[in-house]
Amino acid sequence: MEGISHRMVFVNGINMHIAEKGKGPVVLFLHGFPELWYSWRHQILGLASHGYRAIAPDLRGYGDTDAPSSIDSYSVFHIVGDLIALIDTLGIDQVFLVGHDWGAVIAWNLCLFRPDRIKALVNLSVTYRPRNPTRKPIESFRALLGDDYYICRFQEPGVAEAEFASLGTATMIKKFLTFRQPGALIVPKETGFAGIAPSLHTLPSWLSEEDVNYYADKFEQKGFTGGLNYYRALDLNWELTAPWTGVQVKVPVKFIVGDQDLTYTTPGVKDYIHGGGFKRDVPFLEEIVIMEGVGHFINQEKADEVTAHIYEFIQKLTPGVVSTL
Repeated sequence: MEGISHRMVFVNGINMHIAEKGKGPVVLFLHGFPELWYSWRHQILGLASHGYRAIAPDLRGYGDTDAPSSIDSYSVFHIVGDLIALIDTLGIDQVFLVGHDWGAVIAWNLCLFRPDRIKALVNLSVTYRPRNPTRKPIESFRALLGDDYYICRFQEPGVAEAEFASLGTATMIKKFLTFRQPGALIVPKETGFAGIAPSLHTLPSWLSEEDVNYYADKFEQKGFTGGLNYYRALDLNWELTAPWTGVQVKVPVKFIVGDQDLTYTTPGVKDYIHGGGFKRDVPFLEEIVIMEGVGHFINQEKADEVTAHIYEFIQKLTPGVVSTL
């Protein structure tokens, strides 16, 4: 991770850790669960070499950033508020935004609430999900996918944390990052999270023991509760975002997903992406890239390809930026 610098900034009432490298227009990277700024290590180096200033925070609740204890402190308004404060702290008007997993969810909402601060968005894995005014998210998940759907299993405070602790932090990191089973992630209580991604003897080529140890060390220190609280605040977010029902996301967007990603193979998602719903809700959706044979953690599994896709999209909107490769 040569040349990546680290510092703490005070934003929206919390201390936030950011990693950064490069000079030029800012590209802001938002990680998912259970991840850290480190998930973007390859893209930070790549975009910095192309004449951009790449910045990746540990989001609220993760890594070296503060982790408030209350679930209510993880509303989408808190997290988007952190990021607007970060952009203000950087002293800039607009950023290019890149998100993955929960980072993608936050990115959609950041573009929904404050499109004036975003030049363009490249989102990975998770499509925009318009608010359903008639039913809360957890009720919808239970009705469609059952009580053993992993998001439902995450809802009760302390339960998932205890199960993760019993299996070991490094084991859980390996299980999540190497999970490739298509379809919705169902976790029966009989087998629990011990039953997902059971073959851990050999890591994939894109994930090293050193990588796993970096994640595990940070999650040993901070715990998983901060990240899990994003899931536990889903119904709260539904209540808070009522004024944005039916509002479109109106920034230029490129969307990238692997065809083996559980988010892509969850029932209904392919129809939404390819059947016109996605374009209806995100009218400036310019490109959809489906990467063959690729799982959920696409920015790490296909790091160079994803970096190239990001650069290809944003460089069209930044005349004068010349690659330093």
